[in-house]
Amino acid sequence: MTIIDNIITWYSAHMNYASITALMTIESSFIPFPSEVVIPPAAFVAGQPESVLCTTGNYPADVLLIVLFGTIGAMLGAIINYYLSVWLGRPIIYKFADSKLGHLCLLSGNKIEQAEVYFRDHGNMSTFIGRFIPAIRQLISIPAGLARMKMGPFLLYTFLGAFCWNVVLA
Repeated sequence: MTIIDNIITWYSAHMNYASITALMTIESSFIPFPSEVVIPPAAFVAGQPESVLCTTGNYPADVLLIVLFGTIGAMLGAIINYYLSVWLGRPIIYKFADSKLGHLCLLSGNKIEQAEVYFRDHGNMSTFIGRFIPAIRQLISIPAGLARMKMGPFLLYTFLGAFCWNVVLA
């Protein structure tokens, strides 16, 4: 059984808005974890008659809240990546990306460089559109941090992209 299988098993037994937020934070950080195993199952549960997510008491599950809490989680993960890249800086980010652990996280110096070039060429829209592309979804906050993108636009485009992506998944 893989780590993702264990997480899916745990998630099935503990599906609630907090677990959705936590797993989407992981998904949006540099740890490779698919959002497709978080939002669609929760939306499916919400679509069932008399559905209730774990620990929500007698309140019915709500797809809009699932999307909202998933988006909050995605933003938290993006903020983590943004500040890690600001704090660690370019040399350490590239060294990590080319390490064995970096490769396990699907990173490489070449991918970071491509993301930086794309980010410089396409500005704010890369943050928005990057939320729809697998693997880029986790990485787009790194070049934003390296470029020291202003926090307001970063949060706005991250929110819009993650919200739209979560709507598609739901």
